[in-house]
Amino acid sequence: MKITGFNPLILTPNQETVVQTFEALGFTQSHSLKTEVGGFDLNVARMKSDGGFHVDVADVQAVPQDMTLIRMNVDNFDEAYAILKEQGFVNLAGEDNTASTASAKAATLASPTGFQISLIEHIK
Repeated sequence: MKITGFNPLILTPNQETVVQTFEALGFTQSHSLKTEVGGFDLNVARMKSDGGFHVDVADVQAVPQDMTLIRMNVDNFDEAYAILKEQGFVNLAGEDNTASTASAKAATLASPTGFQISLIEHIK
């Protein structure tokens, strides 16, 4: 299993404000993803700095305040998922539940100490 991407992912009910903050810090929006996952619309702004750093800002109205996760893209979802489970991570959507689109498979897992990883494999 290879990690192909690793960066912060901010879930926020105030996407425009957060995007503006990162623009003020020198980030630009490289692209956005608008899709539907599990019956709800997902809108994620992918931002990049001149130094090559990334941050993703997701419009999530269901969170009462901003939340920060680690986005981890991998080339083998099942292998990475098994490794995280062995380390005590718990799938927040329930045992082995994943969100799938035509282009990705994903799950959010929480560590025993509380930090969360959004695990994603892009389907080629």
